[in-house]
Amino acid sequence: MSTKTSSTSKRTLYRLTGVAPTVDAMFDVLSPEQLEAVDAELHLPEERLGVPALLVTGSFEQSVASWCGEINRTTGCEVSRPVNRSAGLLMLAVDGEVYAIGYDQGFRLVPDRVKDRRFGLSFVIRRVDPAQIRDLVAHTPGGGRTDITLVPGGTPVWSLGVQEHAQIVRRLGGRLDGMQLTIGQDNRTKISSVEGGTGLRMRLGVDAADLVADVRAIARVLRDEAPSPALEFVEHIVPIKDDDLVTRLEGRLDDMLGEQPDGRIAVAVPSDHWDDYAAAQAFATKVHSKDAYLTYDFSLEYVLNRARVQRPGTRFAALRDGTVTLYSHTRAAKDDVIWTSYVLRWIEAEVAIGARRFFLLDGQWYEIGEAYLAAIRSQVERLITGTPSVDLPAWVLGDTERKYNESVPDLRSGYVCFDRDNVRTALHRHNGVEICDLLSPDDVLVMVKRAKGSDALSHLFGQALVAVQTLLHSPEAMEGFARRVATARPGRGLPEGFRPSKVTFAILLKNGTDLTADTLFPFSQVTLVQTAKLLEAWGVAVEVTGIQAVTATPSRVGIRRLAA
Repeated sequence: MSTKTSSTSKRTLYRLTGVAPTVDAMFDVLSPEQLEAVDAELHLPEERLGVPALLVTGSFEQSVASWCGEINRTTGCEVSRPVNRSAGLLMLAVDGEVYAIGYDQGFRLVPDRVKDRRFGLSFVIRRVDPAQIRDLVAHTPGGGRTDITLVPGGTPVWSLGVQEHAQIVRRLGGRLDGMQLTIGQDNRTKISSVEGGTGLRMRLGVDAADLVADVRAIARVLRDEAPSPALEFVEHIVPIKDDDLVTRLEGRLDDMLGEQPDGRIAVAVPSDHWDDYAAAQAFATKVHSKDAYLTYDFSLEYVLNRARVQRPGTRFAALRDGTVTLYSHTRAAKDDVIWTSYVLRWIEAEVAIGARRFFLLDGQWYEIGEAYLAAIRSQVERLITGTPSVDLPAWVLGDTERKYNESVPDLRSGYVCFDRDNVRTALHRHNGVEICDLLSPDDVLVMVKRAKGSDALSHLFGQALVAVQTLLHSPEAMEGFARRVATARPGRGLPEGFRPSKVTFAILLKNGTDLTADTLFPFSQVTLVQTAKLLEAWGVAVEVTGIQAVTATPSRVGIRRLAA
């Protein structure tokens, strides 16, 4: 990296909701208590930026660091060191939208209630490379489980095993390219990283004009671009906007809070404050009480006990208005405060209304089941490709599956038929394992099926799982398959260290019906998505394509090119 002054800096950008694009409105959303605590100075850099803007600077000061008393007890040495953390907050209005950028501790001055919780995530799923995901945080409602995955080198999103219709993605990061941002002014091919959750963390221009231009470019993406097909599942699970339904859900949760705990209410750390949670050594919780309950970790038991003794109809409000304060030291002094939030952000709850299931997470309600069909369909559309990696001839409708497979090497150079040419292992001694129906010239495992119903395709998908798993984990099977390939394709055996990298499901549907997300049997769609998830998690790409049907013997008719 060059030693000259950089034209960009990695910052977290927030978009604020419900804030008018004026300096007065920006100031009004800030907490007077916090401004006083940091001894804030206000600046108006509108002329420099060319847009309405407010800059707040200050510092969080502590005359004696919290660790000084501990080190004195441990060592007997008298130590007194102060703590002074700077805080800067820039708020600016660009084209009618208000944004905020924190410097050092300045992000703590941005009130949670005005942050657009989906801003960063919405941008990332439109601009990050799905094949280079570096950071994923996904929450599984119904148990408080959050999965955090960090892959510094990047990995395809489909290898991460996200349950697309049953998990809420809370943060996503990866490689960003292809945008005209300040980071790429000197080199348009320069690639940067980006992380998106509530905020959007990326390299932004430092100079005033560059910063405003970058914000406009980000806004353009959100306004004009659709999510990447491989990441659009993130938006299938969206917060409920129906006010009447939200009121019903809050009422049902209020009733639940009056009952004995049964696991439907659990702890869920706010997604944008993981670092604060990890740093906290004391938690002070208040639920309809003047006195705080001090613990070493967030106490769900205290919260539920306090809610249960409230009057019916007031329990939910008690959680909504209750507070949790995190401290950096067990003494929980005023100078040790890290962050204060509402109790409601710290719980998740599962509520049923009839057959419908809803979840409260981070203060917002979601209906998971509603996203199920959308998630399945989008994945089927992704898997069914109009540009397959294999070139297969058409299928004469009168031919059996075996006859079709045996004809392919005669019609397509480099293909090998392994239909019913099974590989036997210690685990599969009797019938062996059918590795594939066809092996393509570039070693794609091709599974072929003429399907009149979902049963045949279930067998096909199961065959692929068994075949790939056997090759990956049985040296005996891999050696046997390699010998068969070397015999059938002299001089062009499998490469040293071969492992399957792609499976193609080639399907003749019914009597030659075009294979699309509309014509594939509904049950088969679910099975296909589940199969693809497993294979992709093992590092094996999956594609599905339809085979063209003809009534006469084909010469060199290619596979039908389908619209994905």
